Amino acid sequence: MARLRSASATSAGGIVVRYRDSRPEIVLGARRRVRGGRTWTLPKGTPDPGESIEETARREVTEETGLQVDIVGSLGSIEYSFVKAGVRIEKTVHYFLMQPRGGDLDLHDQEFEEVRWVDIEEAPGLLTFPTERALVARASEAIAPVTDAARLALSAEGPVA
Repeated sequence: MARLRSASATSAGGIVVRYRDSRPEIVLGARRRVRGGRTWTLPKGTPDPGESIEETARREVTEETGLQVDIVGSLGSIEYSFVKAGVRIEKTVHYFLMQPRGGDLDLHDQEFEEVRWVDIEEAPGLLTFPTERALVARASEAIAPVTDAARLALSAEGPVA
C-alpha cells in the first residue's frame, strides 16, 4: 500500500457574536457537500500572501458572511486532517471571537449558499464537525462572564441583519 504524500495548511476565521434579547447568537454558514447533503460550519479561509492571521480572519469572515467585524479576542486553534487528490493535509485553523459592526448577511459571497444567526446553544446541533462544536463550547464559556453593560455595548448599533 502506497503512503500518502503529506502537506500542511493554515486558515483563520471567527465566531461572530451578537445579542438578541440578552441571548448570544453566532453566525453559521451552509454549503452543499460534494457527496450530497449540507455542511454547516463557521466562516474561515486561507491567508493571502503577506496577510497576518488576524487580517485573514477579518477578511474571510467579512467575505463569507457579509458582516464587517472586529476581533474581541483569540479562541485558539483547531487541528484536523483530510485527504485531497491523494495528499493528506494537516490543517490548523486559528479562530477569533468577533463582534459585528455593520454589514448584512445578504452580502455574503458564494462560499456559503446560506448564512444565518443561530442561538449559541442551538449551534452545536447544526454544526457538522466536532472540532467546531468544541470551539463553540469554548466561545460560549468565554462570553459567559460578559456583563449587561458589555452586552449593551455589543448591540448598541442595533441588530445586524
